Amino acid sequence: MKRYLCIIASFVLLCTSLSAQKKINTLLITCEGGSHWLLGGSEAIKQILENSNLFTVDLMVAPSQDSEWASFSPDFKKYNLVVLNYDGKTWPEQTLTNFDKYISGGGGLVVVHSSVIPMRDWAPYNEMIGLGAWGNRNEQDGPYLYWKNGRYVYDYSPGAGGHHGLQHSFTVTHRNPEHPILKGLPNVWQHFKDELYVKLRGPAKNMEVLATATDEPDKHEPILWTVNYGKGKVFVTLLGHAGNDPELRYAMDCTGFQVTLLRGAEWAATGQVTQEAPKDFPSEGVVTLRKEYKAPFHAY
Repeated sequence: MKRYLCIIASFVLLCTSLSAQKKINTLLITCEGGSHWLLGGSEAIKQILENSNLFTVDLMVAPSQDSEWASFSPDFKKYNLVVLNYDGKTWPEQTLTNFDKYISGGGGLVVVHSSVIPMRDWAPYNEMIGLGAWGNRNEQDGPYLYWKNGRYVYDYSPGAGGHHGLQHSFTVTHRNPEHPILKGLPNVWQHFKDELYVKLRGPAKNMEVLATATDEPDKHEPILWTVNYGKGKVFVTLLGHAGNDPELRYAMDCTGFQVTLLRGAEWAATGQVTQEAPKDFPSEGVVTLRKEYKAPFHAY
């Protein structure tokens, strides 16, 4: 009997070990932000990812003191995926070099909301994210890119990059519904209250717009997209504002934000999406929330 119990125990340990190995090892980098509560938002992102049982997440906070900045040197090679919820200083030169090598060599990257703002002065980052906002961006950084009459429009007119109005709920429309990140989800759905970024501009190389949103009927702004950077895959979501206290993470409560984040993260890390389309995903005119940052028991 003892022998059989040992065999069973060994089998359980082996299965547990194999299950743990299959999880996507993720580094989430954040900082202390001004208008965005990046630390609180990053805690929510960590919960969303880990509650799916697909990811293990290490949260790293970039230094706030100049004297500590030179030592900021993540070991990217340890991870299958890097997630940025970051709106801080440009990283040290060697860290940038290591990051570029990691992504171009096949690493996965997810860029969340205001992470399209920093590092305008580092050209590879602008190529990784495709489009950026604020940070003194202008026509020298590339065209505005938007969707109009069923096609991309590259607008090279002069002007600053980045703008948003008051937070509000808005409609998200899928432009490539067969992409693995979106496949099986409703093509039109209502996102909860958030900042709608518009007038982004950048190099827009090797970029594919997945979804748009608009406050103008004839001009739709990219809201979800992908970029191929070398051998690496990048998923960018402009959703996910977090304000300056725990009650202002409501944009991250949206099921649409959470599901597209999870699917985009899996795709960036592995090139595929194994997650089923959940039954609680929002639809046209209908918002749904996951306040505990995980799918309810009946979602699948």
